[in-house]
Amino acid sequence: MERIYFDHAATTPLHPDVLQAMTDSMHQVFGNASSVHAFGREAKLALNQARDRIAAQLGCQPQELIFTSGGTEGDNAAVFGAAWSAWLQQCSDHNQPASARKPHIVTTQIEHHAVLHACERLEQFGFEVTYVAPDQTGKVSVEAIKAALQPHTCLISVMYGNNEVGTIQPIEEIGRLARERGIAMHTDAVQVLGHLKFRLCEIPVDFASFSAHKINGPKGVGVLYVRSGVHWDPLLYGGSQERKRRAGTENVAGIAGMAKALEVANASLSEKLEGLGQIRNTLWMELSLALGDRVVMNGHPTEHLPHVLNVSFLDVPTETMLMNLDLAGIMASSGSACTSGSLELSHVLEAMDLPDERKRTAVRFSFGLGNTNEEAACAAQQIATIVSRVRTRQ
Repeated sequence: MERIYFDHAATTPLHPDVLQAMTDSMHQVFGNASSVHAFGREAKLALNQARDRIAAQLGCQPQELIFTSGGTEGDNAAVFGAAWSAWLQQCSDHNQPASARKPHIVTTQIEHHAVLHACERLEQFGFEVTYVAPDQTGKVSVEAIKAALQPHTCLISVMYGNNEVGTIQPIEEIGRLARERGIAMHTDAVQVLGHLKFRLCEIPVDFASFSAHKINGPKGVGVLYVRSGVHWDPLLYGGSQERKRRAGTENVAGIAGMAKALEVANASLSEKLEGLGQIRNTLWMELSLALGDRVVMNGHPTEHLPHVLNVSFLDVPTETMLMNLDLAGIMASSGSACTSGSLELSHVLEAMDLPDERKRTAVRFSFGLGNTNEEAACAAQQIATIVSRVRTRQ
C-alpha cells in the first residue's frame, strides 16, 4: 500500500541535501567548538559559518542568534528570560516598593503549549498573565492585545502562524504596539519558517523561535533570535557557549543541517508556496464536492499558512477518522504534535469557541516535500469512502 504523509506540521522528512551536509560535518568536524586546539577551532569555524548562513536567510545579525534544541526550548528561553530579566530589573529599582507586583505578561489562548505551560509556571511564581482569546477564525485582534496591557506588562508573546488551524496573526501590528509601549515582543515562528516571506530586521519583534525539523532539517536543533540590546536572562547555565547565553556543547552537525535546510527552503520559496497552496486547495475542493456541507474548514479563510488545512468531518469523530485514515495509509493529525495520541479536545479549537460538533470531528492535514495534487485527490476519495462507511454504521 502506498502511503501518503500529510502531517508535515508535526515533522518533516530529512532533505537529501541536508543529510549530506550533516554527514560531511560529522565526518570532517568532530571537535568540541569550545576547545582551543585545531580540531576545536575547526568546529568553531563551522559553527560560525552556519550561524552566518542562517542569519543571512532570516535577515538578522549573526550575533542575534542562539542555537537551541528546538522550538520548545526557544519558547521557554524567550518567555522565562524576558520575565526574569524584567523582575530582576524591578527588584534593583530602589524606587519600587518591596510589595510591588511581579511583571505582567500578555499571550493568547491558542499558543503552543511550550508558551502556555511556561506562562502557567510563571503564574505559580507570582507573575501575572493575561490569555487573550481569538475570534472564531483563530485570529487575535490588535485591539484585544492592547486592551490587555497593563503598566507593568513586560512581554507580549503571540504565535506568528498557528500550528493547528494555520491562521496567521498580525505580528507586525502587535509588534509596533509593543515597541510604542516599551514592551518586549516574542513570536513563536516555528510554522512560518520556510512557509512565509519575512526578514527579522523588518519586523518589530525582540524574540523569535524557530525549529529545523519543520523545514526538512534534523530534529533536536533550533534557533532563538534575540534582538541586540533587549533585556533577557539565559535559561541554561553551566558553560560559556553561545556567548554565555545558552550553556551546552553545540550540535555542530545538526546546526550545519539546519543552515542547509533553511537555504533549500528559501531557494525557490515562491514556487514552493504556490505548490503547497495548490495541494491544499485541491484537497479542500475535492472534500467539499464529495461531502458538501458535512465538511467545514477551521481557521481563517484567507490569512492562513499555505501548508495547513484543518477541517471538521461533522459525521465522524476525530479519533475514528484518524484510525481509518491510518488504515488507508494516510497520515494526518488531530492538531499539535505534542498532544498526538491524546483524546482531549484541541485547546486551540476550544479557544476559538467553535460548536462542539466541529471540535469533536476536526482533523489537521499539513503538506510539504514530496506531496502532490494527485495525492490530495486520492486522499479526498479515500476520506469520502470512510465517511460513507461510518455513516452506514450509525
